[in-house]
Amino acid sequence: MSIEQITFLVILAGALYLFVTEKLRVDVTAMLTLLALVVTGILDSKKALSGFASEPAIIVAAVFVISAGLTATGITEKIGDWVSKASGSSETRSIAVVMPTVAAIASFTHHVMVTAMMVPILTKFARSKKLSVSRLLMPMSLAASLGTTLTLVSAPAFLLANDMIERSGAKSLGIFSITPIGVAVVLMGTLYFLLMRFFLPKHMGEADDSEYFRLDRYRTELVIGRESRWATKTLAELKAAMGEKFEVVGWLRDDIERDDLTDKSPLSRGDILIVDASPDDIASLQADPGMSLNAVERFGILAEQGDGKPQLVQAVVAPGSEFIGRSVRELQFVQRNGVLVTGLWRRGGKLREKRYAEERLQEGDLVVLWGHPSQFSQLASHHGFLMLVPFSGDVKRPLLSPVSLGILALTVFAAATHLLDPPLAFLLGAVAMVATRCVGIDEAYNSIDVRIFVMIAGVIPLGIAMEDTGTAKMISDWMAHLVNGWPTLAILFMLFTAAGLLTQILSDAATTVLLGPIALALAATLGLPVTPFVVVTALGAVASFLTPIGHHGNLLILKPGNYTFKDFLLLGLPLTLMIGLVASWMARWLWLEGPLIPAF
Repeated sequence: MSIEQITFLVILAGALYLFVTEKLRVDVTAMLTLLALVVTGILDSKKALSGFASEPAIIVAAVFVISAGLTATGITEKIGDWVSKASGSSETRSIAVVMPTVAAIASFTHHVMVTAMMVPILTKFARSKKLSVSRLLMPMSLAASLGTTLTLVSAPAFLLANDMIERSGAKSLGIFSITPIGVAVVLMGTLYFLLMRFFLPKHMGEADDSEYFRLDRYRTELVIGRESRWATKTLAELKAAMGEKFEVVGWLRDDIERDDLTDKSPLSRGDILIVDASPDDIASLQADPGMSLNAVERFGILAEQGDGKPQLVQAVVAPGSEFIGRSVRELQFVQRNGVLVTGLWRRGGKLREKRYAEERLQEGDLVVLWGHPSQFSQLASHHGFLMLVPFSGDVKRPLLSPVSLGILALTVFAAATHLLDPPLAFLLGAVAMVATRCVGIDEAYNSIDVRIFVMIAGVIPLGIAMEDTGTAKMISDWMAHLVNGWPTLAILFMLFTAAGLLTQILSDAATTVLLGPIALALAATLGLPVTPFVVVTALGAVASFLTPIGHHGNLLILKPGNYTFKDFLLLGLPLTLMIGLVASWMARWLWLEGPLIPAF
């Protein structure tokens, strides 16, 4: 063993220690490792910095922005609502619908984002149908991870694997090259949970404290502005754009309620719509230059005495409050407190009055207030309200949903047909999302997980150093001696298993970078194509479910599903072994001309 190899192994050991213990953030560890490789002379600066301009780093950043565009235009939420509706009222049907759908969404977005989107949807669905939420969340989360095996661009591990394959001189993978394997493991995973659903833990989960403040629909009033793009459009068009949670309760024209106006009637400037709308709908319409909250439009000038930018907050009517039994109109919040009541929600029942300003408040009612921070600071100490919290609504751009879908479709088409190189195609897709205002520029930058981007850029040189120092060849020679005489299928399964174990303590990207060069060298030693060896290694890094810490998405469901490590091990171990066998078999068929159907 040379001095250079010993130095590299010392750096590798230090990096592994920091990655596993997380004494430093993963991106900081990656940068320290990169610098150590340069300072010790193992890599020159050009190779050390090559990761920042690499295809994996560019595509990962672009996918984050494209995902943000789909979320901002309401696409992901609409799909989630459809999943909830299509799931019926049984566990079997729910699993059969949720798993393939979630996997399909995750194939072009980030699986953690998909999991985060689906957790509240499935939690609410399970409670409404009196189902155990823990029997739905684990299949959903694992399906999101399995969905990353459907395309090359949905997981950093596959992008890094393709980068290694290209550097070895072999033909690079296409965006759908691994799709046959992905389809097989997704279908197998769905069938597995359908058969094993009775072994899923039956927990009701823990309620999220923030759930009280993230409510489905508030009663509020909207006014069509003079320059509104909705003027002359029909009510049906507005409702279609806003989604099913948007319900029109009443329609006023010239301050007179009109019962003769229907969904086919055109909206007119000055019309007032009494609606039950979600927090996202309210935030989105408030941000629309052609639509305003009626209270703000009529009385906003009276609340302009405070400091700071006006904002929305939520307040809970306290027990014994002087507000109880009095209507919003009687209380005259704007004259007394300098704030406006723009919406109202009541737990456990509908409002008696159509117009929320006429409704007499009850204990526990939640009102949406509009005003300035200085006024809220005074109101926060008022004994009439239990607490004030920020209004939790995200601005959506539903009218641009066809645009965002079109951008995604064109991006995938350009990358799949090699009309453009995949990095350029996805970068162009990300820019198009911003240029068409599907997602704001600030939202786009905020959507990029800088830690993942920097970590990928930092660990790529680690794989290059493993090859350049001959360490990968040394380890592969030892492994070749170990597996001498083994069937190819067994060797592929061994690589999957090794990656599956290592990914429990490292990220899928780091695992692929460490084991990928060894897989490359092993294939070369055996005189076989490198592609199946590297792909199976990446699959092991992505699709191994022995513990909840192996995938960040699983951490999101631990508390809502009230899961334990034992739950994941008992169900994840058999599933991981089955995935490893199927992935190895399919890889051998795709790239080594092995049989698809076993011969008996």
